[in-house]
Amino acid sequence: MRAAILHAVGNDKLDIRDDVTLAPVGPTDVRVRIRATGVCHSDLSAMSGVLPQPVPLVPGHEGAGEVVEVGEHVTSLKPGDHVVINWRPACQECDLCLGGQPYMCMKFVIESFSKGNFRLGGDDATVFGMAGCGTWAEEIIVPWQGAIKIADDVPWEAAALIGCGITTGVGAAINTARVRPGSTVAVIGCGGVGLSVIQGARVSGARTILAIDPLTSKHELARKVGATHAVTPEQVPDALNELTAGKGFDYGFEVVGKSATIQSAWQVTRQGGDVVVVGAGAMDDMVSISAFSLLFEGKNLLSSLYGEADVRHDFPYFADLYKSGQLDLESMISSRIRLSDLNDAVAALRGGEVLRQIVIMD
Repeated sequence: MRAAILHAVGNDKLDIRDDVTLAPVGPTDVRVRIRATGVCHSDLSAMSGVLPQPVPLVPGHEGAGEVVEVGEHVTSLKPGDHVVINWRPACQECDLCLGGQPYMCMKFVIESFSKGNFRLGGDDATVFGMAGCGTWAEEIIVPWQGAIKIADDVPWEAAALIGCGITTGVGAAINTARVRPGSTVAVIGCGGVGLSVIQGARVSGARTILAIDPLTSKHELARKVGATHAVTPEQVPDALNELTAGKGFDYGFEVVGKSATIQSAWQVTRQGGDVVVVGAGAMDDMVSISAFSLLFEGKNLLSSLYGEADVRHDFPYFADLYKSGQLDLESMISSRIRLSDLNDAVAALRGGEVLRQIVIMD
């Protein structure tokens, strides 16, 4: 089968080849034929080493497809089921899972660094999948908890977006911040996840949603999916005064993954408001906030990993929001491409102008 392989961290080019095979399906695993997969900024972070991953690696973690084989102990799925890939599968047995934080479960994250389900060429060398997935391949093997069934009438492209960008962004607004109706929201970063935060804030009933991005080319789309206003970073002080009388926003979302933008989110959020970090940053990028401000401004500094989602509920729920017209997923797709186009897609994503490029599998 075909797959895109990163041989070393930091490589600019993927090795797209057709001699990749899969390990046998384990008793609690499922094999999924990928129908659509997104090109997400986190994939770039895995390729550059910002998000540590073992190599050689098949990138890709945002995908959807059809179950083609299940292990002998799998009872919740069957061949033919349509599924969204869950890149953060929960064991459903540990204290975190049972305590309502399945997105924090580390069992399969740890396992993904020692277990690779891809095999390369005639030498049978092990290749790992990003986050244990590797959706930049025609087929993958994941634990049954990593494949969440959805309705057959959800288009593959929309289902793929739900697998990461939508859940991360919409979930940050709905699950983490619990944005209140009538509130004010600022979103720093208008990539795919930032636009999803904007949509989540809109669905939650926010009255003012300010989109902040240095690329003015992204402002129109931000407005289309729910932002009431859009500015560049240089225009933020004027917008802050105009929209909040200088008091700051109820919620400030950082969707870039940089210490500088986290501090910016802190600055635009009102006293007693919520600052929500959604972007995935580097381990050595340190954030500095004064101890005085941390206490006396009363702001809540929150992180939102994978939208704090319980995907068993949230994937189908977001699919229903899409089908009812409350989530605009079509506007977030920059282009539909083939697996052979991935090197060009990665270069385009590095340039910053594109949103979600979706790989459609033959």
